[in-house]
Amino acid sequence: MEDRFALLAEWYDPTAALLRRYQLFYYPKDGSVEMFDVKNQRIFLRRTKYDKIHQEDLFVGNRVNVFSRQLNLIEYGDQFTANKLGSKKERTLALIKPDVVTKIGDVLELIYSSNLIVTKAKMTNLTSSQVGDLYVEHQTKPFFTNLVQFVSSGPVVAMELMGDEAMSIWRRLLGPADPAVARREAPQSVRAQFGTDGIKNVGHGSDSLAAAARELEFFFPTTVGYGPSNTAIYTDCTCCIIKPHAISEGLTGKILNSISAAGFEISALQMFNVDRANAEEFYEVYKGVVTEYPSMVTELCSGPCMVLEIHGADTPKTFREFCGPADPEIARHLRPTTLRALYGKDKVKNAVHCTDLPEDGVLENADR
Repeated sequence: MEDRFALLAEWYDPTAALLRRYQLFYYPKDGSVEMFDVKNQRIFLRRTKYDKIHQEDLFVGNRVNVFSRQLNLIEYGDQFTANKLGSKKERTLALIKPDVVTKIGDVLELIYSSNLIVTKAKMTNLTSSQVGDLYVEHQTKPFFTNLVQFVSSGPVVAMELMGDEAMSIWRRLLGPADPAVARREAPQSVRAQFGTDGIKNVGHGSDSLAAAARELEFFFPTTVGYGPSNTAIYTDCTCCIIKPHAISEGLTGKILNSISAAGFEISALQMFNVDRANAEEFYEVYKGVVTEYPSMVTELCSGPCMVLEIHGADTPKTFREFCGPADPEIARHLRPTTLRALYGKDKVKNAVHCTDLPEDGVLENADR
């Protein structure tokens, strides 16, 4: 018997304003997909070769695009699929403390190189009481007051990491809590490279699956609300979106490092999944103006993107120049050090979107 993976998927149909459910089947032998309409009990898509989905994309909680339909994967369809694809998959919180937020690109490089996926991310400022709630298990420890003061002293970046044994891999990446010990025992760890002491020690990682569930719910609630707000300031700023293809290719850390190395301040950061209707609205100014408009829309809603607020005087103009020409081939000839020259593939998959007009910077950040 040929292997076949089955997952239950949901798709929001904007025309009918309905949530539709499908069984999504994936055949690893030839990379083909098939879809079955659950409500109407009939085949919706006959088995078709589709090279834009890979086995590693198939896990509960992920979104995949099948012929421009953005599907939310909500359950494994059978025990075989759950055993094969879901048994080792874990979610954990990675919290980057204020001392290392400027090094977030380096941290992301290590995360991606360890085969972990960042599924959610947000830069936020926490109040003392929020930090106290987050570290409630340390309340009786002598360092608790200093820990609360430090973590609430500036922006932090919270991330949901997903992958096989994600919790232990992230804690191993962090290294021992004391950076001096880390430098002796785990010199390649993040704390060995960037940590100062037991409080200013780069980051935090959940120490159990129960703690991970609680901490992720704190930052990224699944029920009510949005968790702590992001750090967007909406003044003297421009908007930059790291596109889904660059996220999936593991380029996020490199792009963030390039932005910081060029002297730009990242004042806010958040990951989003954009649905087709919102992507069409966001790119509406390009409709009928550039021939790539339909492909640009499809790309933006093909997976998670990362939205950045870039802050500084005259930023819309200087950052747009730093992004380079929309066509990466032209960028590589004329402006080889720009973001699109370094990380873009073609006019649609050109690594980043940036605000074109200065007056649109605040508007685009607010949209996201």
